[in-house]
Parts: sequence; structure tokens; C-alpha cells
Amino acid sequence: MTLSNGSHKTVPSRLFHIDAPNLNDFKKICSQTADKSTYTLAESVESNIPIYNVSTLDIQNPDLAARLQDEWYHILSTGPGILVLKGMYHPTKYTQTLSAANTAFTNIINRERQSPQTKKGDHFAASGKNDRIWNSFSKHALEDPASFIDYYSNPWLRLVSESWLGPAYRITAQVNVVKPGGAAQDSHRDYHLGFQELERSAAFPRSVQLTSQYLTLQGAVAHSNMPIESGPTRFLPFSQTYEIGYLAWRRAEFREYFQANYTALPLEFGDGLFFNPAVFHAAGANETEPAADGGFQRKANLLQISSGLGKTMESIDTIPIVERCWETLVRRFQAAGGAVDGELENFILAVADGYPFPTNLDKRPPAPSGMAPESEQEIMVRGLKEGWGRERAVDELKKMKADSCA
Repeated sequence: MTLSNGSHKTVPSRLFHIDAPNLNDFKKICSQTADKSTYTLAESVESNIPIYNVSTLDIQNPDLAARLQDEWYHILSTGPGILVLKGMYHPTKYTQTLSAANTAFTNIINRERQSPQTKKGDHFAASGKNDRIWNSFSKHALEDPASFIDYYSNPWLRLVSESWLGPAYRITAQVNVVKPGGAAQDSHRDYHLGFQELERSAAFPRSVQLTSQYLTLQGAVAHSNMPIESGPTRFLPFSQTYEIGYLAWRRAEFREYFQANYTALPLEFGDGLFFNPAVFHAAGANETEPAADGGFQRKANLLQISSGLGKTMESIDTIPIVERCWETLVRRFQAAGGAVDGELENFILAVADGYPFPTNLDKRPPAPSGMAPESEQEIMVRGLKEGWGRERAVDELKKMKADSCA
């Protein structure tokens, strides 16, 4: 651009410079305080983290549900970035579900431990001390479909997912069991850009640096109590608002600041915790005493929930999950009077893809009067209403998958 005086003005760089992170700027951002008066539906704010006691909240009240989602969106975007749903899987309703899920996870871990082909690791910590199940979502479904259905029918999971991602979100999950002596992770940001090397991250323009955090919601469900000494996740509230954070989290001075200023909250069996993936965070060290029986093991099902407009970290094949769960779904559909009730709908939203793209529009043209062909979710609902058997449901999903290919 040429100015009137003949000088030239250049446009700003589309990229953040790799050396742009400034610790003093970061400190100012992280010195903010979350005020309980901002989050009126929270039971309390502890260590800058709002805590919601869901047993006192009526999720069936649409006005209240909308207010909750507004508060959660504010927390995740410009607020502290982390929230706790106390009693999300409350023992009065979910003890059997969580116990069955833990049994399923133990069976999977033991089976995979015996397999020489199975290699485990951790993105941000040394492998060896932890037990991990990659894609616990699909493996749980195949191991114990009944508890899987109950688990992912939870209405709070849907409400918090839609508060950040809107409709058509996609769930993946990974189980992590940290034993006594298990070391803490290094502080980091998470998927998408958090999983890129520094130079690769720096190649993404500013718009993508900011967009990345809006494509994913991180979560964890406590499958054991998590006292502080067992190492629940450490957080630096408000750190997600630091725009250059994906280029900063690896730097030694930022990790030192995190180590000196992080906060962590104890969790109880069945609590849920959700956070913006751009929050600087790290799983803590399990500093409980070793014992002959294995000692106290911190257990969590880590949820990574992705926007339908983005890509998940793990691939989920809906077909074997539906094949394993269909007959149970049909029985529950019939027990609900032939209606897709709230819990059935919650489950379908958790398990099947609600976004039908990419697809082959020659083979799968938009539905009549619609802008998009049927999604996996819509096929499942139609199958329940039309009384399909398991074979028909699987065949329809297979046909959709085949027809979507180029």
C-alpha cells in the first residue's frame, strides 16, 4: 500500500513469530480472578475453577439449561477455561455403570498387556508407569455394551459438549490409570495444534492459532476418587486466552511459571471436569504410597470431544459399535413406548456421526428439501422408528460408508 507521502505500508504478518511469546504478558493474563458473581449457577469457585453441583440443577428446565450453557461457554472462552460438574455420574444412579465400566477397562488393560503387539505411550510423559487404553470409546462398547450405553447416555455430557461445540460433535476417549510413583506430565496445550511440533505449529496462521481451541472440548470423568496426592490434573486458569500460547508452552520459562503457579482440585468418583484444550495443563504425579496390592491408582476416562466441523484425534468406526449395541437399543426404544427419548437420543449423539461430510454427492444426494444427505445419527433414529433388526441397521450404515467414498 502506498501512502499519500509516498511511503509504503506493509500488511502485518499472517503468522505469529516463533520468538514472540512474552512471559510478562502471560503472567498478566494468568493473574486474573474468577468471580462467583459472574457464574451465578455455580455452587462455588475454588482456585479459580467454577464448580457446579449438578444434583441440585434441573437439566429438564430449558431456561436453566440455556443459562448453564451460556456460563460454561464464557468460562471456556474468556473465563478461567476449566469447570467441574460435581456428581456428573452421581453414585445414586451410576454406581453400577461406573463399576461395570471399570471392570471392562481392567479386562481390556489385562488383555492388551499380554499382547506383544500392543505398545502404550503418553503424549506428554514417559511411558511405563501408566496403564492406558487408546480408543476406550470403541473398546468399551465391544466389551460391555450395556454399561457403554448407560455411560454415554448421560445428559450432562451432551449439555456441556453442545455448550462449546454446538450440534454434531464427535466423542473419542482414552482411559488413563496412574499408579503410585507415576510421574507428572509436562505442561502443555492439547489437540489440534498442541500435537504439532513447534515449527509446524508456527506455520499455521493466526486465525488457525485461535480457531484450534474452538474445535475440541477436553474432559475427564473420575473413575476413582482423586485426592490431591494422587495427582489430579494441574491447570493454569485463563491461560487459554494467551493468543501465542501454542508457540509458548514448550519454552522453559513458561513451564517454570506453570510449575510455580498451577492449581489442582481433588475430584470424587463420578465427577466430571471439562476444559478448553488451550489451557496450559498437565496430569499430576501420583505421590501416594506403593503397596503390595498396587496401591492407590488414579483412574480417569479422558474425553476428547470434537466439533463436527473438525477432525477427531482417533478414528471411530460406528458400525461395530452399533452392531454390538443395536439389540439393547431396540429393547430400550420399545420400553420407552416406541420413542427416541432423551437418553436414547443422547446415546445416538455420542456414538454416531452427526455430520455427513465429506461424502459423494453423486451417490448420496441431499435428502428431499434438505441441504445434506442423512447422517449416521439420522439413519440410527430412522432404523429404530422403522423397526430394523441388527443386520439391516448394520447394512444401512455400511452402504452409507461405501457410498460416501469417491
